[in-house]
Amino acid sequence: MTNGDNEDREQDVRERIASLIRATEQARKKQLTGEELQRLKSAASRLDEMLNAAADADRQALKSAAARLDQLLSEIGTGKDVSSDLKRRQDWRGRDE
Repeated sequence: MTNGDNEDREQDVRERIASLIRATEQARKKQLTGEELQRLKSAASRLDEMLNAAADADRQALKSAAARLDQLLSEIGTGKDVSSDLKRRQDWRGRDE
């Protein structure tokens, strides 16, 4: 690629960035109606609830996994063979290969 090609690409990128900045500025100047603002607040509230529910579910799954791991480690520490207690994924090998 020649130096001129690089300069052309850089100029294209600069123009694209400037265009996006101008579009963003124009969008900011537009005033929202009360109805639009209320709909956005409602959507933000629903999204917040969904994110909190997902975080709670993740937290609970991690607590459960930690409890299972603690139990396995305790049993291993006492010399128990825990290999039969472990579930093996059927698709485990296929994912990494």
